[in-house]
Amino acid sequence: MRDLRLFFRIGPSGRIIPLLAAFAFAAPAAADDAPLPYDLTATTPDNGLVDGLATGIDAEPARYVQNTDIDENILLPGRRDDDDEESERKWSRDYIAVAAGVMNTPDYNGSDDRRFLPAFYVRGRYEGFSFSTRGTNFQVDLIRHRRGQKIDWKFGPIISLRNDRTGSVKDPQVDLLPDRKMAVEMGIFTGVTKTGVITSAYDQLGFRMVALKDISGRHGSWTASPTIDYGTPLSKRAFVGISASMNIYGKGFGRYYFDVDPLGSAASGLPVYSGAGRKATIGKYTLGMAGAYALSGDLRKGFVLIGGAQYGRMGDRFADSPIVKDAGSKDQWLFGAGLAYQF
Repeated sequence: MRDLRLFFRIGPSGRIIPLLAAFAFAAPAAADDAPLPYDLTATTPDNGLVDGLATGIDAEPARYVQNTDIDENILLPGRRDDDDEESERKWSRDYIAVAAGVMNTPDYNGSDDRRFLPAFYVRGRYEGFSFSTRGTNFQVDLIRHRRGQKIDWKFGPIISLRNDRTGSVKDPQVDLLPDRKMAVEMGIFTGVTKTGVITSAYDQLGFRMVALKDISGRHGSWTASPTIDYGTPLSKRAFVGISASMNIYGKGFGRYYFDVDPLGSAASGLPVYSGAGRKATIGKYTLGMAGAYALSGDLRKGFVLIGGAQYGRMGDRFADSPIVKDAGSKDQWLFGAGLAYQF
């Protein structure tokens, strides 16, 4: 049993919920869809893997992968490596993990149309510092991870590109609304993870908060995403995780992405709506679960199959927006699967 410590580490310090974000695809994440456990790489929203990952993947930018609310920390376990071979080593061992796959997501946040998107994920640790990228998100944990520690505090900067509704969408009415320009968001993430909580000495319970502010002048507002996740190894080969989060949006965010002004109403036929931008509020709740299975027999290294699903429900003010109530759905599902490699 002592050697099992070498095999399980839910995730290096980093962002926080999820599923595969979808991975990784997760999550987690952009503050929006906070975190899945995987950003399928699970992860993220808005990236551009090569075509051909799955039949039907659109050539359009994979703009949602970074905002999928999937937490890679749940889906892709990071190395723990708390062995005794290097008793003088102060920091957790360096590693890097990459993943690629495909996600099935709503066409836009609040849509009832769906599309397949390619997704990728990279994360690692060097000299105790962890980093991860999910699509167009990038974050670095500035609190170094010590070898063998049971409580892992996280804090660091994060940058994200938000491309929701920057191009054409499938719904003909929503497509007639003015396109939204890509927003550049910067902020911080913070959290804490405890190892050895419920089922064994190797499971993990974590809390994370991501806060982002638009610095590009697009929506001119902010988002915040508190997330809680739990993951446990079932064996050296298998791992499962669950997560829950909410996405809180500032007034400008709701106004930019969900309100419909008179000009937009005249062009699209959708009713005028101003409720989403009236005040800061919870825009979305998410629940996700994911799993990983090591083809090599060791979750620390080699190829790992990953997959997950996430359910999201739009908050009242956002669910009442015409792009959701009339042209979309307040129920939002995300699915993802892929292949990761750790070394």
